[in-house]
Amino acid sequence: MKITDIKATTVTVPLEAPLRHANGCHWGRFVRTIVEVETDEGIIGLGEMGGGGESAEAVFRAMKGYLVGHDPARIEEMRFKIANPTASLYNNRTQILAALEFACLDILGKKWGVPVYDILGGKLQDEVPFASYLFFRYPNPKDGSGEVRTIDQLVAHAKDLKERYGFTSHKLKGGVFHPEYELKAYRALAAAVGTDKMSGDSFRFDPNAAWSTEQAIWFGQNIEDIRNDYFEDPAFGLNAMRRVREMVRIPTATNTVVVNFEQLSANVLNTACDVILLDTTFWGGIRQCVKAAGVCETFQLGVAVHSSGELGIQLATMLHLGAVIPNLSFAADAHYHQLKDDVIKGGLMKYEGGKIRVPDGPGLGVELDRDKLAEYKELYERLGGYPYDQDPLRPGWAPTIPNNRWADPSDGRTPEIAY
Repeated sequence: MKITDIKATTVTVPLEAPLRHANGCHWGRFVRTIVEVETDEGIIGLGEMGGGGESAEAVFRAMKGYLVGHDPARIEEMRFKIANPTASLYNNRTQILAALEFACLDILGKKWGVPVYDILGGKLQDEVPFASYLFFRYPNPKDGSGEVRTIDQLVAHAKDLKERYGFTSHKLKGGVFHPEYELKAYRALAAAVGTDKMSGDSFRFDPNAAWSTEQAIWFGQNIEDIRNDYFEDPAFGLNAMRRVREMVRIPTATNTVVVNFEQLSANVLNTACDVILLDTTFWGGIRQCVKAAGVCETFQLGVAVHSSGELGIQLATMLHLGAVIPNLSFAADAHYHQLKDDVIKGGLMKYEGGKIRVPDGPGLGVELDRDKLAEYKELYERLGGYPYDQDPLRPGWAPTIPNNRWADPSDGRTPEIAY
């Protein structure tokens, strides 16, 4: 079997409301690139990558010069063809590789009539648990709904998600407002939704490495009495995380400073992060994440599945990953419940009891809805992209690391953005 063509389509899919984070905002929608790898046997494999537009589509077109005629089963050779470690110093294609690996695994599963999890060694669980991913949110610019700015709004939103989806672990994305305000918000969340430190719901906090090490230590010491899963990326860099770990009695976690094997080896030799959050895009594919999980299993580091803002194709890769690793220590992250729609047949995958069932069909187990693909391709062509690292209500603002340019929680304006 040989690859005959690679196609890429940029889509934008609406969110319930704009999601605020330490570096800016998701402006009410996700922009994603849907990749289709075609073969001479008529099998089409699906992949997905964050971001999009003409530049991303051009990169995938360029990959045809490397991969047309390539056997999709030779995934390891493909890695060296397009993401050789030394060549990547000049053209980092890690996320390109990930999308193509997803598609090749999808092709092989369809060819052999088995789910991707069987190619990876077989599933250990039928469902993957997820945490509620809580964001401070601007109001929906169309109808004003969905705002999460005040502490009361945050608590109400968390309770609503718990009731609708059954989440028992809750993650708050911080780094938006002053740490003192976010500490009050996090403690109120835990008090309202949790029970006590020994039972009931658990919590995790992620300020996207926006704080100084000293701020991170102060915040961490003030939440030690909460039932925390972990403390995610409170400061930037392995040494900063190591200092936090030495001073705070909560496991540290990262998807920022351990995203490749060199960083993972440094963390093994001198531990800064207890839990490694594996992202199928950031690491360059599902297989790379499985390899990394094996290293973590050997050295007794925790593992969880990270989310970088997925539609259903990438969510399927996260589910297959979560199904096959024995040391999945915590509920996975997903932005998925923030979406209003998807581009896969059947629409949004369903949560039951805070979990999503691992697809059992051949390959990734999902199929494109061609009508939805066309609809959200047209929406992207009409609206274009958006600057992920800008805030629509703070023109000219940019965060520093560590940051001291916080948003004002008393500012209740609604941004005027295309939606």
